[in-house]
Order: sequence, then structure tokens, then C-alpha cells
Amino acid sequence: MEAQIRPEPFDGHSAQLLIEAVQQEYVVRYGGRDATPVDPGQFAPPRGLFLVAYADGEPAGCGGWRVHGPDAEIKRMFVVPHLRGRGLARRLLAELESSAAAAGLDRTILETGLMQPEAIGLYTSTGYALIPGFGIYAGEPDCRCFAKALTASVR
Repeated sequence: MEAQIRPEPFDGHSAQLLIEAVQQEYVVRYGGRDATPVDPGQFAPPRGLFLVAYADGEPAGCGGWRVHGPDAEIKRMFVVPHLRGRGLARRLLAELESSAAAAGLDRTILETGLMQPEAIGLYTSTGYALIPGFGIYAGEPDCRCFAKALTASVR
């Protein structure tokens, strides 16, 4: 699969299609949408970035980061179901980490849930470690938060 990844506005058409798809996946897995407050402007450079991946000219995946205190918080990582397992999420995550490091941030953080074992597998296999909960889901027993130092190899 040949995929192109490029920055796009969080509130752009393709980004919104993919964000709605991930929200629907949350509905199926958790019974509701992610209620984390998100302002599209938080994902605009230099204090954030949103990426959309395209495969065969169609939106195939997305992810972004925004400044969260001293860290880059990864949000809305998603790959359409029929293209999963082909390395696209890893490519998106690597691009997000690289751009956050280039913006001068030293660590990425993120939250996910137990109903997303493939996401947990991606994060732990790419060097993320569990951290105490943060954000609106901090006390939720099914939430897991992770962090990764952005080392020189990521930069």
C-alpha cells in the first residue's frame, strides 16, 4: 500500500471525516464518543499538528498532537479498518513524534482505553510506558495513559 501523509487542518474536510469515523468506533467500543475538549486551533503549527494519510487518493488515517503543558499530547490516532495491519499507524505516529521533537518538545503523552488493545500494542511496541492518568479520564479504570521521551533518534 502506497500512502501519503500530509499536514492538514484539524477542521478540514478529510480530517473531519476520519475524526467522525474514530468517534463512531468509540461509540461501538465504549458506548459513547470521546468527550475530551478539543479546539481545532490547538492542532495548528507551531503548537500542534494534524496529519491525514491518504491511500489511493482516499483518506485512510489520521493523528495529531497538541501542546499539553510541557508535552505533546497525541490525539485522534485512527486508521480505517480495511487498511489496518499495514504499518500506517506506525508511520503516522513516527511523523507525529518527529514533528513534536522538531517543535522542541521532549515527550509525547496519550490516553487510550482497554477496549483498544491494538492501540495499546502499537504504543507499547514503539517505546511508550504507562504513566498516571491525566485529562478527563484520569480516574477511569478502563483508561490507560502512556508517555514516550523524544530522544535524539526521534529528532
